[in-house]
Amino acid sequence: MTRRVVIVGNGMAGARLAEELRRREPSRGRLAVTVVGAEPRAAYNRILLSNVLAGSITARDTRLRPDDWWSRNHVDVRTGVRVTGVDTAGRVVHCDDGTVLGWDDLVLATGSTPFVPQIDGADPDDPRTVAFRTVDDCDRIAAAAGPGCRAVVLGGGLLGLEAARGLLLRGADVTVVHPKAVPMERQLDDGAGRILTRTLTGLGVRMLLERRAVAVRGGGSGRSLVLGDGTVLPADLVVLAAGIRPDTTLARAAGIGVDHGIVVDDALRTSIPHVWAIGECAQHRGEVYGLVQPGWEQAAVVADRITGTDPDADYPGTPALTRLKAHDIDLASMGEVDADLHDPDRDVLVVADPARGRYGKLVVAGDRIVGAVLLGCPDTVGVVTQLFDAGLPVPRDRMTLLTGRAGAATDAVSPAGMPGSAVICRCNSVTKSDLTTAWRAGARTVAALASATRATTGCGGCGSAVDGICGWLRTTDPHSGSTGDENTEQDTGPERKEGAA
Repeated sequence: MTRRVVIVGNGMAGARLAEELRRREPSRGRLAVTVVGAEPRAAYNRILLSNVLAGSITARDTRLRPDDWWSRNHVDVRTGVRVTGVDTAGRVVHCDDGTVLGWDDLVLATGSTPFVPQIDGADPDDPRTVAFRTVDDCDRIAAAAGPGCRAVVLGGGLLGLEAARGLLLRGADVTVVHPKAVPMERQLDDGAGRILTRTLTGLGVRMLLERRAVAVRGGGSGRSLVLGDGTVLPADLVVLAAGIRPDTTLARAAGIGVDHGIVVDDALRTSIPHVWAIGECAQHRGEVYGLVQPGWEQAAVVADRITGTDPDADYPGTPALTRLKAHDIDLASMGEVDADLHDPDRDVLVVADPARGRYGKLVVAGDRIVGAVLLGCPDTVGVVTQLFDAGLPVPRDRMTLLTGRAGAATDAVSPAGMPGSAVICRCNSVTKSDLTTAWRAGARTVAALASATRATTGCGGCGSAVDGICGWLRTTDPHSGSTGDENTEQDTGPERKEGAA
């Protein structure tokens, strides 16, 4: 009997689940997989949207898979179709094109929606006020922006700063309005936030902090944005990047348990049997993740459960690690970043060079990294990230991690010392095992490894690590023999046989 899985949402988490299901069960006779989503295109890499906005790549370059991959791997993808209702008793979903789809397992991957602040006089249909969330949003922003355009970005979080940098590269005059004292206050402490502000200002972004937009006035060339303190900003274009909200509309209407997001347990099950939730719409242990890696790790757990590959698979949560993907800014934040310099329960180290836009903070508990902020420190990011991810001990002289002289610590995170399960590319959840498997299959350069595994195609921060693994494999496994990595796991599913987009 065919087991029917319907995935609601054609974003990154939903697409990843479809891939994971097919990797575990290639037969459409045993497992039928349908993805339904309102966006008019198949899933793409949202991480790259700032590059699309900047004009350095096209929307086509963001595809997760070649156009025909889904049909060749027996995944029924229905784009531009909105699910309007879920019948959990009858196990069907109703779509706005009139179709009714039956399911044995339903996975909600509905993602999130932009938060739109209340602004007097703002017209939601005005093409000069655009949220920054999708490829189509990028097209609308690009159409309105250009040299001399006076653009105001509402929100100084990750998306807002990436949008600001992209607009700046298009020649626009850019102002960021943010209600907090520093940008990215969830990922940065005050010191890092102030240096980031200084860096952005030096690049040409006007930063107006602790301000809120309250009204839009005028029209045509006289259009302006009024702030709460009375400041009036010329605003040919307003980009909304003030945050996101989990999309729980379908779940709530269907009687599925909802808090801030759709509540799930460690197996990603909702309050209704055979209904699961993953990605930005899911709330796990009180946490709603707004990053890519948690959604993909959740997809693997649900795929294990549905296919029976691992009936006891659980999702423990994902340590927070964020990278700002903006041209000329190298910023990584992970774990606990707010620890005070004199915290009695933590060893906190800080190195700051404000004039050159550099800031490093390390938070250590015992001999493990539990938090870090690295701004303008590209030489240290790789080692610190791997130590944080793998929970490896730090060197006795911890300051060397912030000065790029980590010594023995770099041996622990060298390719030879890494376990096969070590995550090299967090944007695409690519492990060392994935890279060694791709190498054995013939991908013998960084570009070829990127094509085969998608490593380096997200924020690009793993480039040096992938290059290091490539060099190590070239030395230890020149003819596709043993890599000397006893922890390497083989993966011969359809995902690794097909090149990435």
